Amino acid sequence: MQPRPWPEVPEATARVARAAFGKAGALAIRIRDQLGSWYEDAGFAAAYGVRGKPGISPAQLAMVTVLQYAENLTDRQAADAVRGKIDWKYCLGLELTDEGFDASVLAEFRERLLEAGLEREIFDRLLERVKELGLLRAGGRQRTDSTHVLARIRDLNRLELAGETVRAALEALAAAAPGWLATVIDASWQRVYGQPVTELRLPQSLAARQELAVQYGRDGYYLLGQVTAPGAPAWLRELPAVQVLRRAWIQQYYRETGEGGEKVVRREEREHGLPPGRDRLASPYDLDARYAEKRGMGWSGYKFHATETVSDPAGDDPGTGRPELPNLITDVQTTHAAVPDVAVTGPVHDSLEVAGLAPGEHVVDSGYVSADLLVSARQRGITLLGPLLADTSAQARTGGYTADMFAIDWDHRQATCPQGAVSSTWAPLRQKDGKEAISVRFATAACRACPARDKCTTAKWTGRQLFIRPRPIHEAVTAARAGQDSQDWKDRYKSRAGVEGTMGQSTHVTGIRRARYLGLEKTRLEHLAAATAINVIRIDAWYTGNPIDRTRTTHLQRVSLAPAA
Repeated sequence: MQPRPWPEVPEATARVARAAFGKAGALAIRIRDQLGSWYEDAGFAAAYGVRGKPGISPAQLAMVTVLQYAENLTDRQAADAVRGKIDWKYCLGLELTDEGFDASVLAEFRERLLEAGLEREIFDRLLERVKELGLLRAGGRQRTDSTHVLARIRDLNRLELAGETVRAALEALAAAAPGWLATVIDASWQRVYGQPVTELRLPQSLAARQELAVQYGRDGYYLLGQVTAPGAPAWLRELPAVQVLRRAWIQQYYRETGEGGEKVVRREEREHGLPPGRDRLASPYDLDARYAEKRGMGWSGYKFHATETVSDPAGDDPGTGRPELPNLITDVQTTHAAVPDVAVTGPVHDSLEVAGLAPGEHVVDSGYVSADLLVSARQRGITLLGPLLADTSAQARTGGYTADMFAIDWDHRQATCPQGAVSSTWAPLRQKDGKEAISVRFATAACRACPARDKCTTAKWTGRQLFIRPRPIHEAVTAARAGQDSQDWKDRYKSRAGVEGTMGQSTHVTGIRRARYLGLEKTRLEHLAAATAINVIRIDAWYTGNPIDRTRTTHLQRVSLAPAA
């Protein structure tokens, strides 16, 4: 790479573009005029060598990637647009006769970004540019939400997964060492694994399916045994597909020795070692995709978490209704589907702090809130605004004495129950999940004689026991739950609903609900590019005064009618 400045728009290109699009222009033309250039070749230097034939400008390839997602194009369509679309040539500063590049250059560019750890460069550089223009500021209010992303794989049940994993390993061995493979398997393997398992008609009866699952298990163990045998080439066991087979078989099968010899057993339940969904492979072709369920919907793939600014309605222009600042996506997090939302809140705050865009108030749904996060966010100067999950204790379900009804005397390390009894022991401890807590017990004699015992505890031989969190967390949770019922809190929380529009826009414009690529890293890069494209569209809409959140109405709703009597 030989860094060079962002090219000026050639005179002929500008003349033809203005004639073709007029004063209104097109998105690619307007963002060139509004934002200028925000990518520099030097910013991508770590992804390129210092010797060799000069390559295509990475700054231009980054811009092409943004335009590609703004119009939801494939690599081939994007490469054709560079060659044939006048507005793209204007934005990129290309001559009308520029022949562009092959579509494979875009895939190679993404690979370079991932290898150099520059996947956020496309997203972060635009944020820096809009900060320079005063369109993005730290503090204020931001909101976060997530949506599901389907991996670029076929949905497989456990039986199909087992068979397809064996087939994938056989395909890799047939391509890498066909002569060796022919010495360890016969023609019967071709009949079973010669075509994708998803194209086969699997048996309907449960017994036959279980028998087929065991057959897949035996074949997989046999293949792993042959690959690791003394006479086999040592490099075969290092093939990625063979490694996947080994990993999948650890998760799906085990062998036991009995009276009839060694037996292959399929893991069925957790007590037999079946791993949880967050660790279990969903496909032999995408090792990062996971299966998850949310609100009754299940999918294999990832989650897209977007954080965006929330403009203050008080700053809207009274004449045009244009907000003071555009709502822009400030952070993107991509995880596999089984990662809970609450695990993402901390990384979002870390990322925003690094970017100098930490919010004053962060509005989220209940999935992103926990007692510990309320305190840690406050320590950062962030008010985490979201509903805490309701108390699910037995007392809360039956209308009894919940933990928040007990008066806590932190200085004297004791608690008083609603009936006036004082606790007898106070013992700090660490729970199974590693969180600090305090065990507070009441004397057995005091609880046994209590007239409200049925409302307080179900223990027959001991008194009531409370588990409370350390003082800062306990007080934060108590205050948060009390505040959730106020009208002021509800009015502030209404702004969270707007993030659903961001999810809709991201889905409809860039198609993020279906991953284009395999693997978490490539999907994360895809989401960062998609978020950048959404920001470009929103900045353009803000500059031109075109609302992007206009409510759809019918013809009948637009007719002026007299009020109903």
